[in-house]
Amino acid sequence: MSRIQPNQTPDTKSQELLVGVKKMLGATPNMFTTMAHSSATLGVFVGALGALSGSKLTGALREQIALTVAGTNGCDYCASAHTALGKMNKLEESELTRNLDSNSTDPKTQAALSFARKIVEARGRVSDADLQLVRSFGYSEGEIVDMVTVTCINIFTNYFNHIADTEIDFPLVRTQSTAKIA
Repeated sequence: MSRIQPNQTPDTKSQELLVGVKKMLGATPNMFTTMAHSSATLGVFVGALGALSGSKLTGALREQIALTVAGTNGCDYCASAHTALGKMNKLEESELTRNLDSNSTDPKTQAALSFARKIVEARGRVSDADLQLVRSFGYSEGEIVDMVTVTCINIFTNYFNHIADTEIDFPLVRTQSTAKIA
């Protein structure tokens, strides 16, 4: 059972945001209705998602980074959600499974996933060499900035779901991470 339950009676602002989520995703996942206890929190997250739709990164790469972050942090909710969203972005299931372990068959994607994992593991204190490596694969400054943003937004949702113990309402995907703390 979730430690923070979805909000069954959200305030007017949260209700408006949840209508937008349903329009965008075709459903209102438990994570969003749980965030609806705070219209400020829900607004920050929905606003970030909207802003990232204009990212220099493709939707597929954003999902691949999200999977890497979920795998690194051991978040089964996010692993499940972003696997489903990755499939909607035409990514093969075998690639999504690799992404959860910070791997890709594509060298350029691999560079982005390695960078995202480094951000998580180093708590943002990446080295000059880490930046140079991702640049060497042709990523622009704007794309690197977007990688940081996508990584950090997903750290937020990982932590949120760990704390809330959000009930998974997507086909279940388990992380293999030992990063989980009981």
